[in-house]
Amino acid sequence: MALFAELISVTKAPGGYTADIDPTWSVGSKVHGGALLAVIASAAQAAYLDDGGDSDVTPVVISAEYLGAPDPGHVELRTDVRKRGRTTSFVNVEAVQGDRVYVQAAVTLARRDEGEERYAETLPVDAMPPTPPADALAWDPEHPAAKIFKVGRVAEVHYDASTLPVIEGRTGAAETRGWVRLREEPLSGLFALLATDISLPVVANLGGVGWAPTITLTASVRREPVDGWLRFRATAPVVGQRWFEEDHVLVDESGHVVATSRQMAMMPAPRPPKS
Repeated sequence: MALFAELISVTKAPGGYTADIDPTWSVGSKVHGGALLAVIASAAQAAYLDDGGDSDVTPVVISAEYLGAPDPGHVELRTDVRKRGRTTSFVNVEAVQGDRVYVQAAVTLARRDEGEERYAETLPVDAMPPTPPADALAWDPEHPAAKIFKVGRVAEVHYDASTLPVIEGRTGAAETRGWVRLREEPLSGLFALLATDISLPVVANLGGVGWAPTITLTASVRREPVDGWLRFRATAPVVGQRWFEEDHVLVDESGHVVATSRQMAMMPAPRPPKS
């Protein structure tokens, strides 16, 4: 079985680093967008450390532009340490396959938050139980969708079935809720980064079933999660004819908001009518 530790393992190379992404970390035939974020963040941290940075400084924000969707396999990660500061540092990363840049990203590194929040509003995700209840829908390796969403082989993903009317052929709100954790490894901030893109596109509940290409995604990892389950809520506050924005909020078992993201994506192409 492919492990998350293997996914984020990068090797020093001229101009940056390289990674070999197992097909497990894919949706269909293309690398999962969140997995790419984790790999890019890992390369940014390696570049920062090789430049003399502090080991307790880690990626806290990543803003990525998706110029294409790479295939699993060998990826070059071209890095440029733009600033190494006392409070924040910045590394630019390009993910390259062949002669094409597929993702360009700016990564901010700093010390993550600790302790109790000074202020926190009550969020809908706070009402979810910390662990999936017995009636949660398990997106396990035997589920038919696992042939497409292969990440479920490595990470346990459970959905609140009430937020997936699409599986019963119905429509509903552009929202999903669920729980995620790694099957054989402890949680980490880099996995939380991957999980900011863990939900299937919420527009599926509106009838938009299919590939919804991410154009840009900005994610933040506020703190290191405690080990266990992350519960997530994904929503699209506005869905247009061509574009929608999707937000993720992830909370760990201690009740702290661990990570958030917002992405701009394209609506799936309409399916041709059956003959």
